[in-house]
Amino acid sequence: MIVLIVGASGATGRHLVAHLLEQGHPVRAVVRSAEKLPESIRNEPRLSIIEASILNLTDVEMVEHVAGCDAIASCLGHNLTFKAIYGKPRRLVTDAARRLCAAIKANNPKKPIKYVLMNTTGNRNRDLNEPISFAERGVIALLRLLLPPHVDNEKAADFLRTEIGQNDPIIEWTAVRPDDLINESEVSEYEVYPSPTRSAIFNAGKVSRINVAHFMANLISEDHLWQKWKGQMPVIYSKDTSS
Repeated sequence: MIVLIVGASGATGRHLVAHLLEQGHPVRAVVRSAEKLPESIRNEPRLSIIEASILNLTDVEMVEHVAGCDAIASCLGHNLTFKAIYGKPRRLVTDAARRLCAAIKANNPKKPIKYVLMNTTGNRNRDLNEPISFAERGVIALLRLLLPPHVDNEKAADFLRTEIGQNDPIIEWTAVRPDDLINESEVSEYEVYPSPTRSAIFNAGKVSRINVAHFMANLISEDHLWQKWKGQMPVIYSKDTSS
């Protein structure tokens, strides 16, 4: 199974690259600089590095990089700097999803391609009844006004949910929603739910980036897990902080 990863050098993306390589998959990693990938995986023979900013690729290049892939995973996000939060591109995650999905369709694959999006538990799945309090609604409304990356995450998931939908013959998708992200060096036990089990604003749980990457890798690799979560927006918590 060939997997294309965008945002591969990020804090979660590099773990996802490592997990997929450990599982024996050929990986194509899109990074702005190869030096940002850990040296331990940089020279892996199954790893192909594409040095580029994803939105700077031409449509032809995008189609070429996607060709032959069985799955695409997006770990894209906005860096926590003023320029990255308020500068361009304002819709990095959404625009990448649109262009990658267009490239998938341009290749006209013979079987459905998996698209795994790393999202956020602060974004509701509007296909489900996920009630939130009035206070949470107010905070989220402020986030939409003040933090463009939050809107980007919402729009990226909504693109998959409403424009790709549940019955597309070429693209199947899952949007993984981690809660408050932390750094750990080893995979630990974690739990996955269809919807948040706690308030993302006032009572957030925690999940390690390596656990999120582990779940995303298993979604790609294990068909039974994919069948369980495709077309959904699962929420992930590290087990020792989820209650």
